[in-house]
Amino acid sequence: MEVRLCYPGLTALKSHRRAHRLYQKGHVLLARLLSQRARHKTGIEIHPGAQIGRRVFIDHGDGVVIGETTCIGDDVTIYQGVTLGGTGKDVGKRHPTIGNNVLIGSGAKVLGPFKVGDNCRIAANAVVLKEIPPNSTAVGVPAKIVRVDGQKVNFAGEVDQIHITDPVAQELIALHEQISALLDKKAKSE
Repeated sequence: MEVRLCYPGLTALKSHRRAHRLYQKGHVLLARLLSQRARHKTGIEIHPGAQIGRRVFIDHGDGVVIGETTCIGDDVTIYQGVTLGGTGKDVGKRHPTIGNNVLIGSGAKVLGPFKVGDNCRIAANAVVLKEIPPNSTAVGVPAKIVRVDGQKVNFAGEVDQIHITDPVAQELIALHEQISALLDKKAKSE
C-alpha cells in the first residue's frame, strides 16, 4: 500500500501507460493533458509517445524527463533528475533507446537518437551523447566508457588522478634551482 500511495515513479508510470494508449489511438490532446497532469502531481514528465517496457522503476523521480521518441526496455532503473531527451539537431527519432537492465544515475543526461545497450550503467551526472555498447559503464561529461564486461577500459589520454605530479611543487623546485644558480653566480663574481 505504501508503494502505491507514496512512490511518484509508480504513479507517473501508471498515468503514462494510460496516456500512451490514448496517444496510440490518435487522442493526442487528451494524452498530453493526462501526461501533464501526472507531471504536476509527480514532478516526472513522460511524453505519451515514449515506449516504456516492463518493470521500469523511477526512484526519487523528481525532475525526470522522458522524450517523445524514447524507447525504454525492461527492468530499467532511473533516478532523479535524469533526462532522456534530444539535442535539437535530429528529426524523426530524436531520443535514445535504452536497453534492458540498465541503471541511469541521478542527474544523468542521455541525449540523442542512439542506443544504450543492455546491462549498462550510466553514472550520476554523466552526459551521454553517443552509443554505449552492452555491459558497459559510462561516466563523465561527455561520458566515456570506463568498464566493459566488468573490466576497466584504458582509453587514450587517460589521466592518472592519483599519481599526478604536483605543479606547485614543480614550480617551487624550479625557483629554488634558479635562486641557487644566481647565488652561485654572485659568489663566483666576488
